[in-house]
This record gives sequence, C-alpha cells and structure tokens, in this order.
Amino acid sequence: MSTAAAVADPSEFIDPPKEAETPEAVAKPQTLADLMTPPVGVFGPQVTVKEATEALREQVKTAFITYLYVVDGSERLLGLVVMREMLLAQPDATLESLMLRTPFALRSDLPLSEALKQALHKHFPVYPIVDAQERLVGLVRGSDLFANRAIEISGQSGAMVGVDKEERLGTSLGRSLKLRHPWLQVNLLTAFIAAAVVGIFEDTLSRLVILAVFLPVMAGQTGNTGCQALAVTLRGMTLGDVKPGAEPGMIRKEGMLGFLNGGLVGLTAGIGMFIYATMQGEASPITFAAVVFLAMIIACTVAGIAGALIPMTLKKLGADPATASSIFLTTASDVASMGIFLTLATVMLPK
Repeated sequence: MSTAAAVADPSEFIDPPKEAETPEAVAKPQTLADLMTPPVGVFGPQVTVKEATEALREQVKTAFITYLYVVDGSERLLGLVVMREMLLAQPDATLESLMLRTPFALRSDLPLSEALKQALHKHFPVYPIVDAQERLVGLVRGSDLFANRAIEISGQSGAMVGVDKEERLGTSLGRSLKLRHPWLQVNLLTAFIAAAVVGIFEDTLSRLVILAVFLPVMAGQTGNTGCQALAVTLRGMTLGDVKPGAEPGMIRKEGMLGFLNGGLVGLTAGIGMFIYATMQGEASPITFAAVVFLAMIIACTVAGIAGALIPMTLKKLGADPATASSIFLTTASDVASMGIFLTLATVMLPK
C-alpha cells in the first residue's frame, strides 16, 4: 500500500521562531487527522455487488460515496472498488474479486505539507486515510486537500491575491476562532442544502434503486471537474496571471472545458449505465443511458463555471478565496450533479 514514509520538516514552511514568540508560533503543522471525515462505503471482502448496492441505497441519502472500501475484521484497508467495476460485475460477484489491491492511501499523522506532496499528481476525488496499523480511519476529499495547499501558497504571497486576513501559526486563539468559525457555519448550511436535494427525490431513489449506484459516479466526476477549474483559477490568482478584464474569458473557457469533458465522460458513463440497466432487467436501458449522458454534460459544465467563478467572486467580496472556495464548490458540484441527475431521471424514466 502506498502510504507515507517520511515527514516533512516543519521549518520548511514556517519562519524561524523569534525569541519573544509564544509556543503556539512554533507548533507543528496541521495533520490529515484534522481534515478527515469518518469513512463511508465500507464493506467486508465477501459482500456481494447486490448486497453492496442495497446498502448504498440508504447510505447515499446521508453521505456522498465515490468509492467502496474493502476492509478485514480488524478494519485494515484491503482494497478499493471503483463504481464502474460494480456496474459491469455480476450481482453475485464479491467485492474482493473486484477491488483494486494496495490502493493509494495517506497516513493520518502526516503533516498537510507532506500529504499534499504525495497526492500532488494523483488527482483523486477522495483519499482513504489509514493509521500506523493500516486500518481505515477516515476519508479526505481532494478539494479539501487542494484548498489547504492553496492556503499555504497564498500565505507566502498573500498580497498577490489581495488577502489581508491570513491566519498564521502564532495567531491567537480568539482571532483564529473568529476567522474560522463563520465558514464552518456556512459549510453546515450548504451541507443541509445538498442533503435536501437527495431528500426531495427520495421517492425516485426508492423506485429506481439502480440510480443509487450512479450517484457517486456523478458526484465524483463533477467534483473533479470543479476541482480542476478551481486549481487553475487559484494558481492564476496566486501568481498574478488573472489580469483585470480576463475573468469572463476564463469562466467561458472552464465552462466549455466542463461541457466537452462532460460529454466524453458522459458517453462512457452512459454506456456503462446501458450495460448495467440491461443486466438488471430494466425496461428502458437506452433511456437510463441518456439520463446519465445528459446529466454528466450539464453538471460538469456547471462545475467548471463554478470552479472559476467562485474564487473570483470571493476575492471581490473581500473573503479569502483559498479558505472559502472549497466550501461553495463542493456544494455547487454536489447539488448540480445529484439534482440534475435525479431531475432528469424523474422526468425521463418510466413511472
């Protein structure tokens, strides 16, 4: 399994402490354990595709599941199942027979700087987090990891992006709370919005269980599209490449990229849905495929535009785009992917 072997020297990322500074100023960097959320989509190796699909029907109502994680009786991570493998598998196939063995994982005690180095060229929507005994202890979304990388970059050259309220290691407890807590309240509100979208279509999900398998596929691809746009935009803002008047062109470009990528990915996903719907004995597999294809195009277009528009808007409003962008982007991509997908399914699929 690919996990961390080395810990970065914190002195690479903070200024040498002065004699008069408090102990907080020389604290160790934040670790992945501070970012991770509890693991979801976790199953034993002998669980079948049919059983996992039924379980996902309930789990996706309260969580966004991109991959399935296979663990043994001691919670050690054995493998990872990509949704497309489930789509093409026989219902009685076990997850152990489908899983990718030795998946890429990050250690929970890694400083963020080291974790970002390891994940830099992976571009996965979600990363499994394991402890020293290789037990699965949590998950971290790729957008959250990137947001923290952007904070590091903007902290070194905040003036380049107009950031004047940067939090440093030596920032007092009260000021840190003041800077962070409002965004947590916003995040809670946006999470309710995303959950409400699924709740609106509960009847559709109960009637068409097959849709539950594709919800994480839609959310994962849409989230990746938005993260790519966000990455390019924040990098341009940090390095001063986004000149006044260039914003509309950049938003149009990311929207077009989202449209084109959504079409190509949607074609592949549509074929997968057609095959899976046929295997499940659905009456209109072509219609199921059309729903996935159209939903992927629209959702990826929205996510691409949001990835470019959100940080630019936050900067103009005086907020730190590196800190807050991921909150709004995650909500926009989740609401767009699930809302559009389930709306089209409700309208186009037989009652």
